[in-house]
Amino acid sequence: MDKVRIIPCLDVKEGRVVKGVNFVNLRDARDPVEAAQAYCREGADELVFLDIFATVENRKTRLEWVKKVCDVVTVPFAVGGGISSIGDMQELFDLGVDKVSINTAAVKNPELIREASQEFGKEKLVVAIDGRKNPPGSGLPRLEVVIKSGTEGTGLDLVEWAKKVEELGAGEILLTSRDADGTKEGYDLEMTRSVAEAVSIPVTASGGAGTLEHLYEGVAVGKASAVLAASVFHFGEISIQQAKQYLKEKGIPVAI
Repeated sequence: MDKVRIIPCLDVKEGRVVKGVNFVNLRDARDPVEAAQAYCREGADELVFLDIFATVENRKTRLEWVKKVCDVVTVPFAVGGGISSIGDMQELFDLGVDKVSINTAAVKNPELIREASQEFGKEKLVVAIDGRKNPPGSGLPRLEVVIKSGTEGTGLDLVEWAKKVEELGAGEILLTSRDADGTKEGYDLEMTRSVAEAVSIPVTASGGAGTLEHLYEGVAVGKASAVLAASVFHFGEISIQQAKQYLKEKGIPVAI
């Protein structure tokens, strides 16, 4: 097993890191630059920055917010939100971003995945997939892809979409359960494992981490290659080093 990555996520709205539950009821958490510096010091393996209202507000990623964070990060840095073209990606790479993450744009135009992978290399391309569970008899896939910050269903089967994005050239998948997001009740292990077992590229578990045990379960049960969390890190409930030490003691390889 490769070393499991611990990834704090900066959900940014109006220039501030925010955190909500099920993608709504957002509350202020901290300044993104200060957060990025702290997480790099504490040993984060990567940082993810999501301009969470860019797509909903039909605009591009706020480059000025990204640049401020980019100037201080010392670990691989991925950015998502409002990226819908090769040109958008190039602007971010020009700022020094290591990876771009596309979600809604990938669903609307799957060929963008292939184009980006060929243009920049698959190691620079993350496809973010947001999913929700539907009840039996709904006429929708049990695990369905949602877009536009979880506000719009697609009718796409989540596992089939994950296979397709790998085939098109995605380097990794960032998988978030809309239902679990911000609940601190644990990752959606069924969703995570279903995707991780269906593809050969790395899958990052996201949405719902509330305890050290949840991080372990994301890897041991969910088969994730990386675990992403926000609330528990932003509000000081768990430190990066605590997370790494706990996983190491449980036999999970991590970079200490």
